[in-house]
Formats: sequence, C-alpha cells, structure tokens
Amino acid sequence: MKLYKTLKGIFISKGDANYLIENHNWDNLINRDDLYTYLQFLISSLVPVQDDAFAASDLEAPIAQQEIWAAGVTYLRSREARMEEAKESGGADFYDKVYHAERPELFFKSTAARCVGTGKSVHIRRDTTWNVPEPELTLFATSSGKIVGYTIGNDMSSRDIEGENPLYLPQAKCYDNAAAIGPCLYVPEQPIDPDTKILMNIERDGLEVFKGEISINQMKRSHTELIGYLFRETSFVHGVYLMTGTCLVPPNEFTLREKDIVNISIEEIGTLTNTVSFKNIEL
Repeated sequence: MKLYKTLKGIFISKGDANYLIENHNWDNLINRDDLYTYLQFLISSLVPVQDDAFAASDLEAPIAQQEIWAAGVTYLRSREARMEEAKESGGADFYDKVYHAERPELFFKSTAARCVGTGKSVHIRRDTTWNVPEPELTLFATSSGKIVGYTIGNDMSSRDIEGENPLYLPQAKCYDNAAAIGPCLYVPEQPIDPDTKILMNIERDGLEVFKGEISINQMKRSHTELIGYLFRETSFVHGVYLMTGTCLVPPNEFTLREKDIVNISIEEIGTLTNTVSFKNIEL
C-alpha cells in the first residue's frame, strides 16, 4: 500500500483503488508499529474514490513533524567518490575508515520545513561549483525504531564544499530545499525486496545528461543496523526518516545547473521528480 499526503487530505492507494481517509493526523497515522495492518483495517470500511481524486499538483512531501537523517558511505561507489573529492584536503582516509568501521556515518539532514516533495524545486548553492543529486532509498521508522515504510529521497549535496574539508558537511548537505522525499510513503506487508532497483536520470534542455541504476542489495550495511545506531541515544517521538546512502554518483566533471530535472525511481514506490533552482534572494 501507499500513503499519499495531499492538499485534499491523506489517501491510501492499494492496487488501482484510492481511498480518502478523514479525521486523521499524519503524525499519529504513520507512527504505528502495525501500520500495514491498520491501513488494511481502515480501507475495509471505505469506498474507493474517483481515479482523478488527486493529481500530481496536489501531492505534498510525506512528512509533518518527522526529522530527516542520512547515512553516508554505505556503498562502495560512494566511498570512492567521497575519497576522490577529499584528496586535496587530506580527508580521503576518513571515508575509507568509516566504510570499514563498525559505526556508520549518520548525520542530520533536514527538517520538514526545508524538505520538498515531488514536483517541487530542489536548490543548488550559489557559493559552490559542484552540486549533485544523491538518490537514496529512505526508511521510515516509528518512535519505537521499527521500520514500517519506505520512500524515495534526494540528498542534494555540494561536493566541493564537503571535499574542501569534511567538517563542512553540514553546509554541503543542510540548507533550504536540499532534501526531497516522495511521492508517497510505501507501506508493504514485508520488508522491501533487497533486489529492488534505484534508477536516476537527469534531463537538461530536453536531453538526458545522466542515467544510472543500482540494486539496494549493494549496500554494505543493513537497514536495521542503520536504524539501530540512529536510535541508540536519540528519540523521535513522531518517527523518523533515514536516507540510506547512494552509489549512483555522476562523473566528476558533472554538476547540476538551474532548470535541470532530476527523476529518481524506485520499484514499488514510484518516481520523485524535482527541478533544480537557486533560492530566491530578497533584495
């Protein structure tokens, strides 16, 4: 099943049918360890709505008071890319060490206010020259730490800032519209298939300038391992989203430009589409 947060309310999508659920708060709805069973119960008493009940323009990011965190260097290609960008700063060894270490790299990524959904703009910074999208399977865990859902994440990154000094990572990763998730929260009965593929393509002036795909089974760490570390000393009363890292890394000579379109697809979840822009600066 899929949960869509829209301007018209919350919809459950199962198969070809969509159901509008009323009088439900997003935070209370999704923060349930039995979320799949509860959604099944809800739709058992609902009548499907018309197929055009909500359009793409109605979709919001599937988030309310949740935080978004991220894991880094969980794929071999990500380790290699981070080492390449940090060569001159002398920080390359840090990425090699964290890839092999027992403790994963985890960092705060975004509040809901700085996050956007599908169809909205992600930002690139004006004070950088090397900006890339990072397509990531994103977990949703309840306040108890149980993984009950998944979505698509775009962990926008300024590679030259992080490459200059690893301590600059918050500036490279955490700014307005630097995170996108959506288009829905996918709630399966069983954990997502490890052979699930992530696909990304980037369009510029109507032409495809990058395309790649990877299976999530290429991750070095398990989903439960990452969530376990995240919850060790931190609580999340509304649940939490965790981006799990990427290995779809465009070549070093590539950087995003204004008006580029980034499409990230994950089997069973859908497609997250965002246009690249700069933040509006008020004079």
